[in-house]
Amino acid sequence: MKLDPSIKTNVLASFDQRMPRFIALLRGINVGGHNRVPMLELRSLCTGLGWDDVETYIQSGNVLFSARGKERRMEAAVEQAIERSFGLTIPVLVRSAAEWSKYVAGNPFPEASEQEPNKVMLALSKLPIADQAEETLQGRAAELERVTRVGDALWVYYGGGAARTKLTPAFLDRISGSPVTTRNWRTVLKLAELAGASVPDV
Repeated sequence: MKLDPSIKTNVLASFDQRMPRFIALLRGINVGGHNRVPMLELRSLCTGLGWDDVETYIQSGNVLFSARGKERRMEAAVEQAIERSFGLTIPVLVRSAAEWSKYVAGNPFPEASEQEPNKVMLALSKLPIADQAEETLQGRAAELERVTRVGDALWVYYGGGAARTKLTPAFLDRISGSPVTTRNWRTVLKLAELAGASVPDV
């Protein structure tokens, strides 16, 4: 049975009008009582920016939303809104669901992710990562730590745990050349699920 052309046109138009899904990552909030940003207020703030279907995941600053526009402009908009509302200067990174799919597919530590998902971290930089960042970080890494760059992302496996690592957030920032925010493998997968990102079997 053939679909009526008018119905087909309406279906395609509806599909085209769906806004793409994005993930905003806030750096360093709600850690040790510092940089407190309540999730309810954060959702309200993002809705006020004109974003749709806003939801948050855990307290570490993960916002999922639908919108149209440039990622850099979205980052600037939410950073400015947070500063106005909370008086905090918080770096924000925005990635599309499509980009997130590539991160999941590009994980260079699949076995470690399966066995120790909280020790595998996706590290994303505010600005393009410095050329020698991977080499420099691996040179500073402990015996059981591994650092690999895949596209615009750094992946870090903290094989001995992160408690005494020299690959601290401040060091990642300095070597990468701009603020870096990290998410462990469990969170990466959950954000992919919530964003409706297309991912391979993992």
